[in-house]
Amino acid sequence: MMERQTGLGANALIWFGAGVSLAEILTGTFFSPLGFADGGTAIVLGHIVGCFLLFLAGVIGARARRSAMETVKMAFGGRGGLLFAVLNVLQLVGWTSIMIYDGALAAGSIMDAGHALWCLGIGALIVLWIRIGILRIGPVNAVAMTGLFLLTVLLCVTIMGADGAAASAAGETMSFAMALELSIAMPLSWLPLISDYTRAAERPVAAAAVSAVVYGLVSCWMYFIGMGAAILAGTSDIAQIMLHAGLGAAGLGIVVLSTVTTTYLDAYSAGVSSESIVRGISGRTVGIVAALVGTAAAAVYPMDDITGFLYIIGSVFAPMIAVLIVSSFVLHEDASERAVHGANLAVWFVGFLCYRYLMVVDTPVGSTLPTIALTMALAYAVNKALGARTTR
Repeated sequence: MMERQTGLGANALIWFGAGVSLAEILTGTFFSPLGFADGGTAIVLGHIVGCFLLFLAGVIGARARRSAMETVKMAFGGRGGLLFAVLNVLQLVGWTSIMIYDGALAAGSIMDAGHALWCLGIGALIVLWIRIGILRIGPVNAVAMTGLFLLTVLLCVTIMGADGAAASAAGETMSFAMALELSIAMPLSWLPLISDYTRAAERPVAAAAVSAVVYGLVSCWMYFIGMGAAILAGTSDIAQIMLHAGLGAAGLGIVVLSTVTTTYLDAYSAGVSSESIVRGISGRTVGIVAALVGTAAAAVYPMDDITGFLYIIGSVFAPMIAVLIVSSFVLHEDASERAVHGANLAVWFVGFLCYRYLMVVDTPVGSTLPTIALTMALAYAVNKALGARTTR
């Protein structure tokens, strides 16, 4: 357990920063073919589902005072949990690269200083945020979040007041189920790291609730900004909207601050997750390395379409959280002292295959909901059949 603990305000600021993200705005543009009514419904319903799962994951870590990947070991065993720790580090380095890439691309559209240079600048700020540390970053985050909130309101007003393409919903067609899946996928991507922050909370359950609610509201807002930009302004290029509206410096502030406050969490948690893989390793040092690797990758590789990446995350972590929820809240089992919980790993793999299969099947509710329902039912049935052991 950490000696110092965070209050509800600090947790709210952390997850406000996580929600304000260019990646979320860009994902919101994909909803424009559905229009405001259907697109908005998919955004809200998807976030309700995703953020409820986010809340449950946060509660597990907060109550146990363990990091996210340490809580996973409670369901899959000490060595079994390493699989998800490794996958989580990889997805977090991937997110770090994507976020820096998007931020540098947007910043370069507003002020052309070279893509690589913007990547280096944003990467340096992320390293600074990690150096400050999660328990000391509250005052810095408060100032950054206040400015970011005002700038984002300004961006929202600018988009909603756009002329010209009011009836346009340009873009590739998307089914409601696919839109619902993209809406669930973003909060789902935070599941493997929320406990890295709630474990240090003074009030565990309240902190998990505040984190999930704040993130959900802000994330929905970002999705609506993206969808509104594509429908009302007729473009998905947020940087160009800000530039044409005269938001040069303000727009640049939105891009840089939102990228840093979101990507910092990814890089920091990559370090925390690495502590579950290699004992004695410095999580902060690994977090800085993750930021540097992400910076280098963002400067070299194109990363314009992240939908496939989101679906990979969903297929891995949706069945994982389903097994963890059953293990923690229903069976009250703690398998962290076991090497491998073979039954739960097998159930997870069935859930993984189910998700991948449902991706190519036209279901009205997407892949996540049926996968979680099936995985939870299977986890309960298999453990009861084998005689689940309660060790906690």
